Amino acid sequence: MPTRRCRSRGARIPPTRRWRRSWPRCRPCWRRASPSTAARRSRRRAGGSPDAGGRSRCPNAATGLPSSEVSGMELTTVADDEVVFHAGADVRRHTGLAPDTEHVLEGIAVRTLPAPGELLCRVATVNDVHFGETECGVIEGVETPVFRVPEGTEPYPERMNRGAVDEIAAIDPVAVLVKGDLTSNGTDEEYQRFLEVYGGALGERMHHIRGNHDAYEGQTTMPSDPVRVDVPGARLLMIDTTVPRRAGGGLDAEQLEWLDDNAAGSEVPVLVFGHHHPWDPSSATRSENYFGIDPDSSERLVEVVARRPEVVGYFAGHTHRNRVRHFAATGELPWVEVASVKDFPGSWAEYRIFDGGILQIHRRISTPDALEWSETCRGLYGDLMDYVAYAFGALSDRCFPIWSRR
Repeated sequence: MPTRRCRSRGARIPPTRRWRRSWPRCRPCWRRASPSTAARRSRRRAGGSPDAGGRSRCPNAATGLPSSEVSGMELTTVADDEVVFHAGADVRRHTGLAPDTEHVLEGIAVRTLPAPGELLCRVATVNDVHFGETECGVIEGVETPVFRVPEGTEPYPERMNRGAVDEIAAIDPVAVLVKGDLTSNGTDEEYQRFLEVYGGALGERMHHIRGNHDAYEGQTTMPSDPVRVDVPGARLLMIDTTVPRRAGGGLDAEQLEWLDDNAAGSEVPVLVFGHHHPWDPSSATRSENYFGIDPDSSERLVEVVARRPEVVGYFAGHTHRNRVRHFAATGELPWVEVASVKDFPGSWAEYRIFDGGILQIHRRISTPDALEWSETCRGLYGDLMDYVAYAFGALSDRCFPIWSRR
C-alpha cells in the first residue's frame, strides 16, 4: 500500500470498590490489509454479538454499519442507557433506555449494553487531534481526493476539537486522556494551541502523551514520561510509545518496568493507554518498519499484560480507525484502537467505570460544523479504499463491555 500522507508537510497516517469477579465475560493504523478485507470483516461483524450489545438486523452492505432501510439512519453508538443514530447532519438520540435489553429504534433492533453495578465515574479519551493540519487525503504518488477548507476559513482541526471538548465537558469526566498526535508538525505554536483548547476547558483533569506527529523532527518539548491517574474504580496508565523521527513506535525496558510495577497488585482494574497499537505476535510477517509498536517491543508489552491480570485492556490511536483485536496470550482482553478526532468519523471515547465492569462507548462528534466536515471526509482516498468501513469499524469495535480477568 502506498505511503499515506495527511498533512501539509507530508507525515504518514493510514471512592473505589474492589473489582467484582462474578460478572460474566463478554464474547467475543495502520494495518496493511486490503480495503476489501476490511470491508468484509466489517460486514461480518456489524452490530456485534448479542452479549456485547448492539445486535442489528439490518447491516448496511456497503459500509458494515447497521442502517434502517426505511429512515436511512446509521447506528453509531450504543451505551447501557442510550442509542445514537446519524444520517448526515441529522442526529437522533434515544435516551433513558433499559440496559441489556433489546429495543427497536429507527427500524433497527439493537441491544443496549449491560450496566454492571454502580456507576463510579466517567473518563474520556481522544487521539489524533492534529492541531495545525491544513489538508487530508494526500497519498504520495497516487491521485486521490484531497480535502481542505477554503482559504481564510477556520482550519478543520479547530472545529473538530472544539466539538470534542464541548461534548466531553458535558459528561463531566473525572479524567480526560489525550493519546498523542496533539499536533500536525510538532511546532511550539501547535502545541500551545492544543493546551489552550484542551487545558483551558478541562484544566487539571486533562493528561496527555505525545504521538509520532509530535516528534518527527526529534522535538523534546512535549511530555515523554509515563502517566498514572487513579480514578474511582480504576487505574489509568499512559505510556509513551513514540520513537522520534519515526512513524512507528516502540517501548524501552524502563517504561515496561514502570508499567509492570504500576499494574502489579492493583485492587482495581488497570487500563493502559498509548499512541501506537502493537504488532500481533501471531503475525506471519515481522517487519522492523511496522507502522505500530515494533515487533520486539510488542512482544514484551504483551508479556507484561499477560502476567498482570489487573490489566483489562490496552487502548491506542494512531491508525485513525475503530478496531478491537485479541491475542492468544491475553485471551479476551481487548487491544483497542479508536478513530481520530480530526476527520471521519470524528471520534472520542467515553469510559463508564462501574463497580463490576467498564463500558467503552464510542462517540461521534455531533456539533453541526463538526458533522459538516466529517461527512465531507467520508470520501477520503477515493476508490483506493472504503474509508468508511475502515475508519468506523463494526459496532463491536466501538461500543463494548470490558470485564475483569481475575
